Amino acid sequence: MSRIGRLPVSLPAGVTVAVEGGEVQVSGPLGKLSQAVVGSVEVQVEGDTLLVQRVNDSKVARSNHGLMRSLVSNMVTGVTKGFSKQLEIVGVGYRADVKGTSLVMNLGYSHPIDFPIPDGIQIAVDRNVRIDVKGINKQQVGQVAAMIRDFRRPDHYKGKGVRYVGEYVRIKTGKSA
Repeated sequence: MSRIGRLPVSLPAGVTVAVEGGEVQVSGPLGKLSQAVVGSVEVQVEGDTLLVQRVNDSKVARSNHGLMRSLVSNMVTGVTKGFSKQLEIVGVGYRADVKGTSLVMNLGYSHPIDFPIPDGIQIAVDRNVRIDVKGINKQQVGQVAAMIRDFRRPDHYKGKGVRYVGEYVRIKTGKSA
């Protein structure tokens, strides 16, 4: 049995879960999320806990058991607390700013980068070099943060670029004459 899949998901106060037609819908104080249930597992609500169980013991059911439990657990966490990723910009003249519904970044290119902020994501910029990406969908928050980082990945020779807060960038030595 899956070690992760067999753990129950506790539902905090203010969170409601509905399982209808092969879909789990979780709503809470921050919003509402839904996820399609894989056919080899079933989700049951019992009081203030949520259980994910396998229909049979096939390989597909075993592999999806823990996955489905983690997805539902992340949905419950997202509608109660939310998720966030922090990025920092390192480099002389590199800066970012939120203008309307887009993030405008100057990252050393000949033109500013205009990144439209997706629905369900909030982006805040602190001191022009720290970007906070927040939202209730864990996958979407991580994807948006990765897309912002890809505009200028950290350089391994000078360390300039967009990186996650706390990310270690190993600086290589340059050529020696």
